[in-house]
Amino acid sequence: MKILADENMASLDPLFADLGEVRRLPGRAIGPQDLQDVDALLVRSVTKVTPELLAAAPALKFVGTATIGTDHLAIEALEQRGIRWTNAPGCNADAVGEYVLQALLILAVKTCKPLAGQTIGLVGLGNTGSAVQKRLSALGIEVLRCDPPKQRSGAAGPWFSLAQLIERCDVISLHVPLITDGDDPTLALLDEARLGMLKSNAWLVNACRGEVVDNDALIRVKARRPDLRLALDVWEGEPRPKAALVELADIATAHIAGYSVEGKIRGSQMLHQALVQGRCPTPEMATLLGDNALPPRQLEAELDDADLLALIRSVYDLAEEDGLFRAALPDGFDKRRQANLARREFSALPVVPATSKQAKMLANLGFTVEEKNEHGI
Repeated sequence: MKILADENMASLDPLFADLGEVRRLPGRAIGPQDLQDVDALLVRSVTKVTPELLAAAPALKFVGTATIGTDHLAIEALEQRGIRWTNAPGCNADAVGEYVLQALLILAVKTCKPLAGQTIGLVGLGNTGSAVQKRLSALGIEVLRCDPPKQRSGAAGPWFSLAQLIERCDVISLHVPLITDGDDPTLALLDEARLGMLKSNAWLVNACRGEVVDNDALIRVKARRPDLRLALDVWEGEPRPKAALVELADIATAHIAGYSVEGKIRGSQMLHQALVQGRCPTPEMATLLGDNALPPRQLEAELDDADLLALIRSVYDLAEEDGLFRAALPDGFDKRRQANLARREFSALPVVPATSKQAKMLANLGFTVEEKNEHGI
């Protein structure tokens, strides 16, 4: 079997080398000339698997994307050709949940507004939206939820409309796929009219797809509304986001909310499982991750927003990444994505909590909670 893979995918050799020849290329560089004799194509969102690309791949039997979203796949063309395909739903949900929590804590500390005092609205309650909700719930923060497809399916509520979230919420966080048609399109879901109706001093977080927010409209609205706070990980026109919007954002990063070592390994594991269809076992996370946990931390007291932010930053520093991203533009978008390949999730940090209440909270946030040993550590 000949396998062509995005070079930034995790654990390619331990997962796929036994299945055949594995060739690596930068995801954006994969083109028709590379697919003449390829049996399996493994991509991320930066590779557009178009009908034209598929037409140049006569031997192709499998396409896997190590992402939740599938808007970069020509699914109809794949199915017409009888090419099996899969995505990796939920693989990076924890990473996105952790990114959004840290972004909110940064804004809370920056604005001197405790996170617990904000009314937070989540738009989209799939894997990533649910991961954000889980972490906010761990802090005792309730959210207003908007997800029309889930609401129609009878999923337990309460549910709110987007208009209600915009009217009532201090924070709006977006977690929807990019959908251009049908009953629930999300292209320019937040247009100029809706952006203009955000509450005074509202915070907007977008960690799904850049096109879900009208970027030009956001620039115009932000110019009129300096009170708005923006945490943006995704952009129209990637890998060249609009410089004016980057400048206006409080937090700006290169589509890395879902980037983590653990999330990337999960995505690769899911593609391996789909490709082999049970013919051989998929190596476990512990085997692929190795023994590289961070040094344990002993906590001495309850954590306020600033304390929790400091703890999180000891695992991954989003504020530092914001600065590096800005310095890398206009040409360094993909370099910043690649630089985040070593980012760890909260689970990499063992913590020894001060109280049982704190232990429960930290475990629900995703940290590895340990007890004191005989040395008090």
